[in-house]
Amino acid sequence: MWTVNWRRRRLFCALIVSTKLKCSVPLAMNELFSIDYPGADIAGVDEVGRGPLAGEVVAAAVILDPLRPIEGLRDSKKLSASRRKELSLLIRERALAWSIASATVAEIDELNILQASLLAMHRAVRALDLQPGYVLVDGNRLPRWDYPSEPVVRGDDRVPAIAAASILAKVYRDSDLIALDAQYPGYGFAAHKGYPTALHLQALQTLGVTPVHRRSFGPVKKVLSTS
Repeated sequence: MWTVNWRRRRLFCALIVSTKLKCSVPLAMNELFSIDYPGADIAGVDEVGRGPLAGEVVAAAVILDPLRPIEGLRDSKKLSASRRKELSLLIRERALAWSIASATVAEIDELNILQASLLAMHRAVRALDLQPGYVLVDGNRLPRWDYPSEPVVRGDDRVPAIAAASILAKVYRDSDLIALDAQYPGYGFAAHKGYPTALHLQALQTLGVTPVHRRSFGPVKKVLSTS
């Protein structure tokens, strides 16, 4: 297991109290989601890489700074690669705290991809230098932890902090797969990022399974059973 922790932190700013207990940070991107929480120490959490046949599953956690808003945050899948990189730099620069963590291929195969994803999320939140008072997690499941929290379906397009986490995790994982492409040429990791494209499936048949492939996933299992 590895964790890439925060690289920048600002002191927690306490202009957060509201007599009506309404959140005083830029929490929601539209009116579809709101929360009664009086603090600015709200972490957004998201993961990337549940569907690929290769590589680690990566999660990120972000606590945004209400005094330094970031324009353009949204689901990382709806942004171009260049825009994701731009926003990733801004998030690292302006957030009160951020972290990136993963679960390994071995952990994915041992636990299953859902539990490995939840594990990566837990590691990301635990690695935050500023520990959150409340956590919002993309999806409909929560890791087993003691943080006050709730899941938010489609949260990466509804909550800026979750969108920021989505962007950090996506940029980091894409970079990792580009590095794997150089280590394992011929599989096309830089292009498909480990997802089961026709090119990837053909490469598995031709070149075989690498140490970074998830052996518990059907197409990889199939190749192993016939080799």
